[in-house]
This record gives sequence, C-alpha cells and structure tokens, in this order.
Amino acid sequence: MPDVVALGELLIDFAPQSVNEAGYPTLAANPGGAPGNFLAALAKYGCSTAMIGKVGEDAFGWLLVKTLRDAGIDTQGVMTDPDVFTTLAFVSLDETGNRDFSFARKPGADTCLRPDEVDEKLIAQSRVFHFGTLSLTDEPAASATRRAIDLAKKNGLMISLDPNLRKPLWKRDEDARVAIEWSLRQADIVKISDEEIAWLWDISPEEGARKLLNEYGVALVYATLGPEGCHAATRNAAVTVPGPVGIRVVDTTGAGDIFGGSAMSRLLKTGKAPSDLTEEELRQIVRFACTAASLSTQKHGGITSVPELSDVCERL
Repeated sequence: MPDVVALGELLIDFAPQSVNEAGYPTLAANPGGAPGNFLAALAKYGCSTAMIGKVGEDAFGWLLVKTLRDAGIDTQGVMTDPDVFTTLAFVSLDETGNRDFSFARKPGADTCLRPDEVDEKLIAQSRVFHFGTLSLTDEPAASATRRAIDLAKKNGLMISLDPNLRKPLWKRDEDARVAIEWSLRQADIVKISDEEIAWLWDISPEEGARKLLNEYGVALVYATLGPEGCHAATRNAAVTVPGPVGIRVVDTTGAGDIFGGSAMSRLLKTGKAPSDLTEEELRQIVRFACTAASLSTQKHGGITSVPELSDVCERL
C-alpha cells in the first residue's frame, strides 16, 4: 500500500552540456517530470510511492519506467502508448543554473492519459494524492486528473499540489490561471513558489500563504523562495527558513519537486495532520526540505539528483 500516489507528466529533460563551434548545444538526457521527481525524493527518504501517468512505447518511455522502478517507485499505474512519443523537454540554463524550458509535446504521451486508465485501486490504497497543473493543459489528461482527484476525495486521501507553472504549455495565460485557481481549491497541502504567488496575485509570499489558508481552505502552505529558503504556514504556526549557504549550483531542475517530496516525507513521519504541527516541527520539516533541495542543485537532472539521506543529515 503506497503512502503517496502521484499523477502527471513523465518526460525526458535534455540539459546542455557544452556548445559546438556553430553554437549548437550538446545535450544530455535526464529522466524528469515534476511528479516523478517528487516521488523520487519520497522514496529516497523512506516512503512507499506509486506513479500514474503515460509514456510512449519507445526507448525513452521504457527508460523512464525503469528509472522509476530503480528509484523504488511502483509503476503499475504507468501506461504505455504506441501511437505517441514520450514527452521531451529542452532545458536552457543561465550562468546561475536557473533554467528555462521548451517542450516537444504536440501531443506528448503524458497528455494522452485517459480517465478510464486511472488506477482506482491504487488511489484507494494510498494516504496522499499528489498532482500538478501540467496534467490539466490538454485532454484527455485533464479529465483523467479530475477523475483521480474525485477518487482521492471519496477515499479520504490528503491532497497535495504543486502548481508548477509552465507558461509555454498553455494556450493562454488565462487558461493557466483558471486551472491553477481551481487546483488550489482542491488541495490540503500546497507547495508554491514566490514567483507563482506574484504572478497570480501580485502579493508577497507571506501574504500568499495567508490567502491560501484563509480563502482557499488549504491546511499547509510551503511558499518557496528559491535560494533564499521557504516561508511555511498552517493556521496555527508559521516559519521562515533560510536556504543553506555555500551551495555551488549546477542545475536547479527538479529542486522544487525535491523540496516538496522531502517535506512530505518528513510530514508523514510525524504521523500528524498539518494543522496539528507545532512551530518547531514545521521548522524541522522545512529545514530538511530546503537542505535536500539545495543539495540536489549540485547535480544535473531531477529524479537522479535527489541527495542521500546521510548527506542531508550531515549538512543539517
């Protein structure tokens, strides 16, 4: 029985390694997709996990399924489709390691997951359901996502969300805004970046956290601040934790997902509902997650960059 089941995109991230004389980049393929990165952190830190999604019946699809299995993630909910290719994301990095994305997804396999392919039993057996809004950009995956959320609610699961805004994948900004607003109202736990809060409401991370708690019914908010750390809040406690210093950043791909999975792993280990966390418990959850996410930026990729528990504890 998995602790956490996630639904969403599985894809290949192509990250630049060097540039040839003509200016074309040499790219390295890495396994990715926010839900997969999220689950990889959970699995690394002692939680049982399962994935629901779709890949192409191609070399990259098979590699992704193998990578998930090697990471300890149950793949019985991952479908393969012979008619579409596995989704590809091309990552460009600036001098600080921050990234920008372009996608080969017209369609990609992840958008072709059908509602009838959602594993109802897998959801019913879990404690937490996690999703992001990239599975809402296109049909039939959008309907599959909504069905999975309905199943999670009917079975009493805690619902976790990372909006994971990627503007190039939406036809219009307004479509993204509507989908994110709807998703926020479904969630008990939200991991959201300071940039996403500013884009949605033009307010500070602290104001965004209060808004989500008071107006959207969210129980626990992690408002991440990039290298500056994270502001986290419930209705009974709030903390701001700085990020670790002295980290040599290579690639920030997946860092937010790894933060979310790491935080979830620590929350589940408390055995408490988010509203029952003390301020000190919340602080320790966020310290662990900030440290894991920061250490992950020292390597390329998402799933493969989750640091070992011993490395996180040593840094703490």
